[in-house]
Amino acid sequence: MESMSSIRYAVRDQVAEIQLDSLPVNALNEAMIDDLIGALRRAAEDDSVRAVILGSAIPRRFCAGLRLDAVQQSSPSQLYALVEKLYVGLCEAQFQLKKPSIAAVEGAARGGGMTLAISCDMIVAAEDATFGYPEIDVGMIPAIHYTHLPRIVGRHRAFDLLFTGRAFDADEAWRLGLVSRVVPQPDVMREARALAQSFCEKSPTIVRMGRAAFLRANDSDYRRGVAGAVESFGNIAVTDDAKEGVAAFVEKRKPAWSPG
Repeated sequence: MESMSSIRYAVRDQVAEIQLDSLPVNALNEAMIDDLIGALRRAAEDDSVRAVILGSAIPRRFCAGLRLDAVQQSSPSQLYALVEKLYVGLCEAQFQLKKPSIAAVEGAARGGGMTLAISCDMIVAAEDATFGYPEIDVGMIPAIHYTHLPRIVGRHRAFDLLFTGRAFDADEAWRLGLVSRVVPQPDVMREARALAQSFCEKSPTIVRMGRAAFLRANDSDYRRGVAGAVESFGNIAVTDDAKEGVAAFVEKRKPAWSPG
């Protein structure tokens, strides 16, 4: 397996396995997002690759989302560029992948980690995996998920998840339609690999054309909403409450919100 600074990449049996590898919790910074997008593009350009699995090299940790110290230290233009890569760059890399992608989620997926998982065509989750959109608790918003989540789980349940910031387990994620399959923790990669092999047995031409048609039919609103989501996130991230929320989290204290 080839290792980049924060990503491991290997091809086994026509399947590209991309593993997040940044201790302790795979928190995202610009370099890691660049590495991930580069790995997806590499898999797209490799005609021997018929499917892609996105997982984690860190046991029981998928992705904690954006590194808040990186958010805290970024200028508004740097933060805008970071989120544009996470939203627009990742969306485009997945759209241009032209082969099925599977997220193998063990442990916690939060914030930007939800963005990584949801960008894939399927999600296989461990029974003890947990999910959540905690951005609201640090004065941020998961803007990209405002577009697709209500269509998946319904308007009112989406509002619950997005505005309470609560964590929820794999069983609830499955009942909501957010994950494709839930399996015992040791079997996550085994199940993802079995799924990937089932795709490898199909006609690559038909899978490529069918996936493109599927994305056109289902993701047009999502792709149109990406640019607006970047703007919404950027506008909120420069507010005093956003700065206070991130600082409070980093300093492990309760935020002092403005009166509004």
